[in-house]
Amino acid sequence: MVYEYWIGATAVVALAFAGWRAWAISAQAVEDEEARNIAQAIREGAMAFLNREYRILAVVVAGVALLMWATRLFTEQAIASPIIISFVVGAIFSVVTGYIGMRVATLANVRAAEAAKKGLAQGLKVAFASGSVMGLSVVSLGLLGVVILWMVFKDPNMVYGFGFGASAVALFARVGGGIYTKAADVGADLVGKVEQGIPEDDARNPAVIADNVGDNVGDVAGMGADLFESYVDTLIAAMALGLIALPTHGTFGAIYPLGIAALGIIASVVGIMLVRTNDEHKIQQAFTRGVFVSAGLLILGAWKWTDYLFGGDLSFFWAVVTGLIAGVLIGLVTEYYTSHERSPVRCVADAAQTGPATNIISGLALGMFSTALPIVVVVAAILISYKLAGVYGIAIAAVGMLSTLGMTLASDTYGPVADNAAGIAEMAGMGVETRERAEALDAVGNTTAAIGKGFAIGSAALTAIALMVSYVTVAKIDVVDLLRPTVMSGLFIGGMLPFLFSAFSMQAVGKSAIKMVEEVRRQFKEIPGIMTRKNKPDYKACVDISTKAALREMLIPGLLAIIIPVVIGFTLGAEALGGLLAGSIVTGFLLAVMMANSGGAWDNAKKYIEAGNLGGKGSATHKAAVVGDTVGDPFKDTSGPALNILIKLMSIVALIIAPLL
Repeated sequence: MVYEYWIGATAVVALAFAGWRAWAISAQAVEDEEARNIAQAIREGAMAFLNREYRILAVVVAGVALLMWATRLFTEQAIASPIIISFVVGAIFSVVTGYIGMRVATLANVRAAEAAKKGLAQGLKVAFASGSVMGLSVVSLGLLGVVILWMVFKDPNMVYGFGFGASAVALFARVGGGIYTKAADVGADLVGKVEQGIPEDDARNPAVIADNVGDNVGDVAGMGADLFESYVDTLIAAMALGLIALPTHGTFGAIYPLGIAALGIIASVVGIMLVRTNDEHKIQQAFTRGVFVSAGLLILGAWKWTDYLFGGDLSFFWAVVTGLIAGVLIGLVTEYYTSHERSPVRCVADAAQTGPATNIISGLALGMFSTALPIVVVVAAILISYKLAGVYGIAIAAVGMLSTLGMTLASDTYGPVADNAAGIAEMAGMGVETRERAEALDAVGNTTAAIGKGFAIGSAALTAIALMVSYVTVAKIDVVDLLRPTVMSGLFIGGMLPFLFSAFSMQAVGKSAIKMVEEVRRQFKEIPGIMTRKNKPDYKACVDISTKAALREMLIPGLLAIIIPVVIGFTLGAEALGGLLAGSIVTGFLLAVMMANSGGAWDNAKKYIEAGNLGGKGSATHKAAVVGDTVGDPFKDTSGPALNILIKLMSIVALIIAPLL
């Protein structure tokens, strides 16, 4: 029990550190009244959406919990009460992390802009402090929740409910936030940039406030919920497999991944403290320094922890290192394919010179090419970690990949804050120098966000495999025979689901964007004096369109992931459900990589042109790149990232219902 106490204490201390940083952000004064008013509008829009979304999610969570409880009325072997309790707790913890991240981000955006007046280092300090609050809140609350439930139930199979609750909330939050932000972004870009020829964050654009709100609900609250569920699912899968694979070691197999997570939190705090620079050309190096210092400290700590628990057997330590290296490699591959400093993105930008069609074709090809190396890395990680420690090694590799999530997520969610700061600086007229400093911070944020998506995708593949193995064990299936027609049917249905899910979410963005474009055009046409700044646009109308569309359209793709595994399991059987999981993991991983990297490439190709290359802003090449970017927006910020949650959520659902099949 002593191990659980120090692991839990680590999470509590890190959470307190995050609270101190949040207080430090809120204590900073904002002198610019116009900037303060704009930030207040963004804050009100973001919190209003989040509150309405959470009310809907409360109904969904309550409904699912009641259905789980009702199994005792209709089946001989009901879902255990501890699983239902864990489910509700997991949903609550996921909601809390999103709420914390949103509140801090909407406080930090205007303060980052205000700080950027004084210098780049000051702007970076505020924006990254906000990101670190989100990163540390996710890992601290995730680890704390798992440890408490483990101490109460002493059975990781009961803790799977925690992962189910976290995954359910994450999927709805990711899809809803993604629909919101991309509907606003597409409307703002197509009408504002392409048709009216005004800058992205120009106050004359009716969709500009909705666009800035979307950065928070999609890339802060949505991303936070996404990686929260990745983190806890990974820990729970490793704990469950540890007890099965290491029966002679007592509970050490379950305690080991929790210790790695605690060490990762400590390493992340150190890395976070090292992210600082005064040179706008060395911002990326500052983040890289933080990531690699965190990784190095984690490796040292994992070696000592493994040696302490298992004596001279360091096979588990090497599995952790394998996962950590795999995560870094996938992040580097993602950076290569999405950075405007690399040739792939510049090729996409070059293609925009002959129009939107060639730009889109080039971006799609890039995304498809980019699936090869991550697959090689994941396959190598699977083979090496399995050779080291069997199936438990694969789960431990996933833990290693996400062990420094506090640092990587801080780097990721810093981006939307910097983006909002740049927008506020533009709208409030805070000066060219302030705007340029904020844009320099935002440019790095795009790369860190892409790398964060790489970590999320890679860990999703390893975690889903570990969850699938757990499912097969719980369902008492010796072999999933692909030659059986029911299994083959499940495999094909599973392979189809990521495409169907993506179609629903992409269509939702498209339908919402159409309404947004029509509203923005209407305002430019019917409200006189917008372009001459005599009258302000009706920002609330655009915020309302995004809010209603996101809340309405998120339900179908979200429920799909919960309902389909249940239907397949009870109609075609346990083995067919195993086939469904296998099919969804393969196509879901590939589609997620392709969408994330195509979307990132289109976005940064546009930014490369906006920096003054190939004709710069306002040119025909720029307008073509904006069209490509609007296609890529739902790729990288709605459908792509949500696929990571989809494949894990279906595995968790399968695990929950396995005893009933």
